[in-house]
Amino acid sequence: MAGPVRGRLETSRPRRQGRRRASRFLRRLIFTVVAAAAAWLIASVALLVVLRWVDPPFTIVHLQRRGESLWEDQPYQKRYQFVRLERISRHLAHAVIAAEDGRFYLHRGIDWEEIEKVWKQELPKGRVRGVSTITQQLVKNLFLTTYPIRKPAEFLLAPAAERILSKERILELYLNIVEWGRGIYGAEAAARHYYGISAARLNREQAARLAACLPAPRTRHPEKMDRMSAEILERMTRMGW
Repeated sequence: MAGPVRGRLETSRPRRQGRRRASRFLRRLIFTVVAAAAAWLIASVALLVVLRWVDPPFTIVHLQRRGESLWEDQPYQKRYQFVRLERISRHLAHAVIAAEDGRFYLHRGIDWEEIEKVWKQELPKGRVRGVSTITQQLVKNLFLTTYPIRKPAEFLLAPAAERILSKERILELYLNIVEWGRGIYGAEAAARHYYGISAARLNREQAARLAACLPAPRTRHPEKMDRMSAEILERMTRMGW
């Protein structure tokens, strides 16, 4: 009897040891992921503080697009020039707010009222529309990527950005770094590329056409945005702009 019992014990011991090793590995992996996420979050908040005074030379989305062009073996030319908010047409600022975040000056990074409206009114009808605020889009461009897994991080960083940065600085950063076409970043580069003028000289219609491109900047062209730009102009009028 001793022989078979000893054999079963000797067989089960490696299994238990293997499970313990797997458990230790899993715990270490979880700890590493959590620690890395915490370090990234702390670093991002620290960079937000720096961005109160320093203009970013590049963003994560800029780097993402550069990497994608290398992977796809496509030519890539980056056009990016940071300018002060007062050197950007007020029409563009108004058009972007009207198009992307009508409650920009009322929320603190996350527009819970708009989220609730979509949840109660749009989803039951099978319709889905984006409710990302300008602040969420800013932190996406600065620290994240365009991939959907970024969303939880947006919900953490957007309120932090609102506490650290003024609304004017958030708008200034966003208008300067947002993507407006392949390799085109910011209002100044977009105005010069599409209209051959500075961002300060954009008129109301040009601003609305540029704002209409923001949901899909790599596939839309301002001159093909007749219907959407007209809707944005109507919103601007209703908002007193």
